[in-house]
Amino acid sequence: MTDPHDPYLIISSDCHAGLPTEEYRPYLEARHHRDFDDFLAGRDRRREEMTRLGIRNEAFATKWFDDNEEGLKGGWDAGQRIKELDGDGVAAEVVFPDADAVDSRTAAPFGVGLGLSGDQDPDLGMAGARAHNRWLADFVSEHPERHCGVALLPVTADPGRVVAEVHRAKESGLGALMIPSMWVDKAPYHDRRYDPVWAAAAACAMPVLTHSGAAPRHEYGDHLGIYVSEVTWWPARPLWFLLWSGVFERHPGLRFGVAESGCWWLPNLLWFMDRLYLGAHGGKKLSPFAELKRPPHEYLDRQMFVCATNTKRRELAQRYEIGVDNILWGSDFPHPEGTWPATRAWLRRTFHDIPVAESRRMLGLAAAEVFGFDTARLAPLARRIGPTPADLGQDADQDAVTASWARSREVGRHWLTGHDFPTLGVNP
Repeated sequence: MTDPHDPYLIISSDCHAGLPTEEYRPYLEARHHRDFDDFLAGRDRRREEMTRLGIRNEAFATKWFDDNEEGLKGGWDAGQRIKELDGDGVAAEVVFPDADAVDSRTAAPFGVGLGLSGDQDPDLGMAGARAHNRWLADFVSEHPERHCGVALLPVTADPGRVVAEVHRAKESGLGALMIPSMWVDKAPYHDRRYDPVWAAAAACAMPVLTHSGAAPRHEYGDHLGIYVSEVTWWPARPLWFLLWSGVFERHPGLRFGVAESGCWWLPNLLWFMDRLYLGAHGGKKLSPFAELKRPPHEYLDRQMFVCATNTKRRELAQRYEIGVDNILWGSDFPHPEGTWPATRAWLRRTFHDIPVAESRRMLGLAAAEVFGFDTARLAPLARRIGPTPADLGQDADQDAVTASWARSREVGRHWLTGHDFPTLGVNP
């Protein structure tokens, strides 16, 4: 699919699936069934608390479920899911937990889905994760070429059990790993106790990801704005713990991504970290960064990526700082804050003036490389369902479109191209 008019091969780097919670029972070990009953009994209380905090809007929830009743079944029904993906023009997807982001009706057992956190009971946390992973392996096996299942990995548990689950998940057909964004009272991710886990993930070619969701909600009171303001910060935080502690240097085969947190925060962070490493005035008084052998942007380009769900125009304007190949678009299906069921219209509004070659990378080809999708196998499907550049409003002269972005592309990472300050080590 090299003709500029060919349909796009679109891969969503952030979608969600999960059983209605009570249906996870067959996937749980019998010794955890009583604890599971207690967990189910607390659902109404948790829903009431969500409403009280303003996280749940009753009128919106009612309309959402009424308007999308059939499509939402795609959260756990494989046949319905394929229908919804086809309708959106999405050839393949990366599948995270918790299909229902309104009422948590599909929460993974013991709250280990998007709320996966280091303060969960180690035994129950692993049990709930394994139950979801077993179900997810069955789910993605029906159309394995179209799904990369993300295994839940309570990485703060006993390292031996964690490594065993990495290998078990890989053998079951899952392709990536989601770790807690927050370790709470457990060892931070710079601790060497996690090295066997990073090594196992690299050996299995399973990217490690965090995803927005977990946050210290007990600190926020009734102030939802506080939660919304920093919910994307927590999944990004492990990135600099892994980077500065040399994890990416010790494990060059490890891939790490941050999902559903946007990528608007990355240019300034990368600028700041590069300047520190390269000897900007404020960093000279610090000890040498002995764990790193190269500047942060090189690790980003080699090993890191952002599943930039619902990528915004502002973020696309910063793509030459972030790196085009580091931005992996996602639809967030079937969450209401995502682009489904109007993905085609959303793509037209957002990508209409982005060069086709760059759009192909961000909308699918970069994700195919990170998550190991077989593009040759997906190509016939993409030709059938994928929107064309013309469908996205990209039918203008591509030479002219590319030229319109020439200055931004030339400046790129301005702190490296001489467009920020003339000599590294001098404060602008």
